[in-house]
Amino acid sequence: MEFDWNNSPFEWDGSLTPRDVEESFEDPFAIRLLPDSTRFAAQARYFNLGKSANGLGIFSVYRTNGKQVRVIYVRPFQPEEQFFYQRKLNQALSQQS
Repeated sequence: MEFDWNNSPFEWDGSLTPRDVEESFEDPFAIRLLPDSTRFAAQARYFNLGKSANGLGIFSVYRTNGKQVRVIYVRPFQPEEQFFYQRKLNQALSQQS
């Protein structure tokens, strides 16, 4: 997966790096969602909830053309997202047993 970081539409605040974000997309348990809101669907924006290699939970809004990912917004997980991610992770792991 290739990322387009040119002219990023947001400012990096120092809590996350481009590598952290890329790793969150590589997370085998990452959750990718297509929002059901017409506001997001009209411009084909998606959500990604994943963790970096150091365990930092990252929420991203992105667009993709199938070859390249353009991150539009990124921030660390909020408590509700951490709970949602952990619940989905536990479900996935219990199904593998």
